[in-house]
Amino acid sequence: MTVKHHLDGAPLAQYDTLITMRDGVRLAADIYFPPSMAEGAQYPVLLERTPYGKQGTNAGDRSVADPVPRAKPAIAAWFAARGFVYVIQDCRGRYASEGGFTKYVNESADGVDTMAWIMQQRWCNGHIGTLGLSYGAHVQTALAPFSPPGMGAMFIDSGGFSSAFHSGIRQGGAFELKQLTWAYKHALLAPATQRDPARKAALQAHDIRDWVAVNPWRPGSSILAAAPEYEQYIVEQWRSECFTADWRSPALYARGHHAQFADVPTALLCSWFDPYALTAVENYTGLSRIKQGPVRLVLGPWTHGQRSVTYAGGVDFGPAATLDGNLAPDYDTLRHAWFARHLQGDTAAPDYLDCPVKLFVMGGGSGRRTVDGRIDHGGRWRDEADWPPPTARMARWYLHADGALSEAAPQAAEAALAYEADPAHPVPTLGGAIASGAPVMEAGSFDQHRLDGRDDVLVFQSAPLAQAVEVTGQVEVTLWVASSALDTDFTVKLVDVYPPGADYPHGCAINLAHGILRMRFRDSWEHPRPMEPDAVYPITIKAYPTSNLFAAGHRIRIDIASSNFPHFDVNPNTGAPAGTPCDAVVARNRIYVDRSRPSHVLLPVVPQDCPP
Repeated sequence: MTVKHHLDGAPLAQYDTLITMRDGVRLAADIYFPPSMAEGAQYPVLLERTPYGKQGTNAGDRSVADPVPRAKPAIAAWFAARGFVYVIQDCRGRYASEGGFTKYVNESADGVDTMAWIMQQRWCNGHIGTLGLSYGAHVQTALAPFSPPGMGAMFIDSGGFSSAFHSGIRQGGAFELKQLTWAYKHALLAPATQRDPARKAALQAHDIRDWVAVNPWRPGSSILAAAPEYEQYIVEQWRSECFTADWRSPALYARGHHAQFADVPTALLCSWFDPYALTAVENYTGLSRIKQGPVRLVLGPWTHGQRSVTYAGGVDFGPAATLDGNLAPDYDTLRHAWFARHLQGDTAAPDYLDCPVKLFVMGGGSGRRTVDGRIDHGGRWRDEADWPPPTARMARWYLHADGALSEAAPQAAEAALAYEADPAHPVPTLGGAIASGAPVMEAGSFDQHRLDGRDDVLVFQSAPLAQAVEVTGQVEVTLWVASSALDTDFTVKLVDVYPPGADYPHGCAINLAHGILRMRFRDSWEHPRPMEPDAVYPITIKAYPTSNLFAAGHRIRIDIASSNFPHFDVNPNTGAPAGTPCDAVVARNRIYVDRSRPSHVLLPVVPQDCPP
């Protein structure tokens, strides 16, 4: 442990303090104190737990005024200067902490033990707030169901699994391949790798881009073979395709434990192109109905943690899009005000989160190309009394055999559209709600016209809209489907189609939300069942939450396919359990669009004549 002092002798920071967990493993924490802290003084405490290095820098920790990201020590010192003791801890097995790292599984117990240690320190006044982004959010919801003494407020940013089985690790029965890219990156950064040149060289001898299409990974023969602790949890995650008790632990399944959550002020921040957008809305709805809170939800038009930029992928939302200058002066000021009000009792602190829900409605821009080469889609912030917005109404739009999407029901006695789903040639991922996907995939919104012409993507789109239509909520797509295979996937995508213009002669089709369902899980997440070849099944796929104003003259588009790779692993169409080697087969899939099997989409439409 190293202590740095002010000139007057008061402690400024204490580095690598080892905190003993219940099993004897010691986790390292840095502690930042308020300036000139008097002997015996007590303060509220902010706790951040991270696997990314307590001395590190997150690319999102910047502001519009200062685009250079600030390191964690600088942020901690900034909060300390405003009257908090700031504790930042390396998670088990990461950086300066002891023990072995297994992703997610130790965070409940380690968080509880760390909180208990803080409560015993003479400088703690008994009130602790938690904060953090992504994994730093997951560790908060892993801790919250145990309602540890001292828990006073939370700021959960872009994470905090509502159910990792349903979004974050798996979706609709499919496996999110961002887990592979994350594991490879952080196996390289692991303390064991830094200490062992041979292990590091073995990892660096591979390219993750060559491995995401390998399905399944086998222990001892994957890109992670030199880092067996990372390989082991990846193989286990991938194989664990049924919703068993392990998936229901507090660290992975907050929505199953909301009733036990500490009833404290809770802010949930996320973004439309973030893999934890669904987590954020589910945690909000689960907590706000049963807790005094207050519970607040913020949803912006960003990718993971990028709250101070105006764009997501190839789409720009204009200067109103940033958190900075629109919701608060900047991110740190927003968080400080939250904790000042709810931990320090400062009622004069600005109440930036003064309503239950603040959401960014995308759309309404010029449609021109910006100087940075992105389409100007525009948008605006709006306050809502709840999520989903109370004024939203589900409107049914039908899929037709000619590719139309309309509110008129199909009249044909029998009609279906067919395509082949070939696992050797999956539909490529083109944006979406993704994080940690580099270098194999990029998050955000992009022109989906790049996928036009594929015969394994069915496109349904409306006529040009006579007036604007706002869709805010979760889109639900009900399909009547059949397949020649024992198993296959169906994917959906909501798209806003611009008409041709000066900058986009062929128009532009920007993705907004996605969904997926692996057919053997159509009836149960616990008990998968193969399909009967060529039997017809009705299924419903819920897309990720979104908010978009489809301007007059635009079209609403729904894309249907059977893969979205490398966002998700590719279904071999055999019905073989995940992690089982098999010879993939081509599936001949059909979507029915007739009078008795009217495949359709439910759009949560907010009437434009309703006040916000």
